[in-house]
Amino acid sequence: MTDTLDKPTTSGTATPDERVDAWLQAFETALAQRDVDAAAGLFGTDSFWRDLVAFTWNLKTVEGREGVSDMLHARLADTDPSGFRTTEPASDDDGVLSAWIAFETAVGRGVGHLRLERDEESGQDRAFTLLTTMQELKGYEENKGTRRPRGTKHGADKQRVTWSEQREIEERELGYTRQPYIVIIGGGQGGIALGARLRQLGVPAIVLDKHDRPGDQWRSRYKSLCLHDPVWYDHLPYMPFPDNWPVFAPKDKIADWLEMYTKVMEVPYWSKSECTSASYDEATGEWTVNVLRDGEPVVLRPKQLVIATGMSGKPNIPDFPGMDLFRGEQHHSSAHPGPDAYAGKKAVVIGANNSAHDICGALWEVGADVTMVQRSSTHIVRSDSLMDLGLGDLYSERALAAGVTTQKADLTFASLPYRIMHEFQIPIYEKIRERDAEFYDRLEKAGFQHDWGDDGSGLFMKYLRRASGYYIDVGASELVANGDIKLAHGNVRELTETSVILEDGTELEADLVVYATGYGSMNGWVADLISQEVADKVGKCWGLGSDTTKDPGPWEGEQRNMWKPTQQDGLWFHGGNLHQSRHYSLYLALQLKARYEGLPTPVYGLQEVHHLR
Repeated sequence: MTDTLDKPTTSGTATPDERVDAWLQAFETALAQRDVDAAAGLFGTDSFWRDLVAFTWNLKTVEGREGVSDMLHARLADTDPSGFRTTEPASDDDGVLSAWIAFETAVGRGVGHLRLERDEESGQDRAFTLLTTMQELKGYEENKGTRRPRGTKHGADKQRVTWSEQREIEERELGYTRQPYIVIIGGGQGGIALGARLRQLGVPAIVLDKHDRPGDQWRSRYKSLCLHDPVWYDHLPYMPFPDNWPVFAPKDKIADWLEMYTKVMEVPYWSKSECTSASYDEATGEWTVNVLRDGEPVVLRPKQLVIATGMSGKPNIPDFPGMDLFRGEQHHSSAHPGPDAYAGKKAVVIGANNSAHDICGALWEVGADVTMVQRSSTHIVRSDSLMDLGLGDLYSERALAAGVTTQKADLTFASLPYRIMHEFQIPIYEKIRERDAEFYDRLEKAGFQHDWGDDGSGLFMKYLRRASGYYIDVGASELVANGDIKLAHGNVRELTETSVILEDGTELEADLVVYATGYGSMNGWVADLISQEVADKVGKCWGLGSDTTKDPGPWEGEQRNMWKPTQQDGLWFHGGNLHQSRHYSLYLALQLKARYEGLPTPVYGLQEVHHLR
């Protein structure tokens, strides 16, 4: 059957558009004829197909022709893809053709990205990377654009129900006389973004949060906290920040935006509501979620439960000998109230990553005597260099001027498979190392232990692999380099009534000890709310299995358990930074919408569990 298919053009005079169109035509013909071998043969020996929901009802990357073949054998007939086409002219970058594409499946419409390389031996164009993403479900499209709601019914009507009256009815009924299909535990940016997506898709959902108001997760943090990522990277779905929004938003400004966003996007949001326990009935496929809402017990019975408590999981609070003897104040960085009460005090901060630097810097500003205890090496990147070299081509005014919208930036980032992403990051950090050589020299002369990641790939790969071990310098590193923030090294041996003693015997007098000791996996929340058995059933969240520091193998191909089906029916995880909350909330919402509407959702490549915590 393969011999009957048209081959992609090998003409040396063909334009990039002609070559891409020829490949797409051959690919679509192979798929239409259900010729899996022919379709897989259009991929290079070393190639990657990343699919976000469209083919796999999963977030899944397959590698090489064998991986493509296995996925298509399992999913091609049901998916029934068609209509592959470019959406703008293709480009040629040093022999690699890049093209934005669109396509349809039996149930949805999607977009994606294709990279082609010329196979030297055969002269044929082969796919190096292919990204396919579901964007909407046929018949269940969002009411936006030409489908936007009218908002009112013109004419006289004695039975008229106004918008505010309808909202009051919904708020009175949902969770009481009418059960939500989904409960989202956690009302930070992740839960709010997903709640907004589900609202637009018409899926009954409730976002639960223990704080008094949306945004309090930010308001309650130390006063100097601000976003380290730039505004272009941080938009929420549907409502981008205005053009005069600051590049790095202060925490309270973000909090106010989240509160406004929740109200304007009509997210069903229960504040002052703490989930005390949850359990799943395998027979009925239903959760029982026990909630204290403003002190009153409420039982919710959703079909789907989403843990959106932040990808960092539960705070890692150490158990050092003598903590019960210490007479000063001690707390985890997540509970740090800010520096004001510690002017003139001796502060010891255990840790040397983002929170540790921020807290040390703020304490120094009010006149505290600050010592940072570095227990292991940390990667530092200056904010200006990261914004320019690391993000500037995708998320900046420069990118917008070049036509790179937020969606295009998100999809460009998504089009690079995790397996090879470090290869694209290493040159960026080599440039940063060269640009800021004098800065790194001063930092290391001060005794700071610095690293560039296990393979020199820097901050983003550390974030994706382990979500720790780095700091985006917005000023505190300068204080370390010039000695304003004192530096000590090693693990803590014990606390006395008035000091912290390190393993080498160094004694640090302290009125305040802050444990900037990071966070555990998100499945720690599952152990608390559901059971340790279910937590172990789904396993660790986050990480790629890169077999680098704190990211043990085997290779996973995607983030463990995030935004996709887990080994526990009806249990999902949603988290990450604002970029990920925005981008991946779409794919999670579409998976949940399909189940709500009763569409078949056969999952290809359900993640196995290799690590429990």
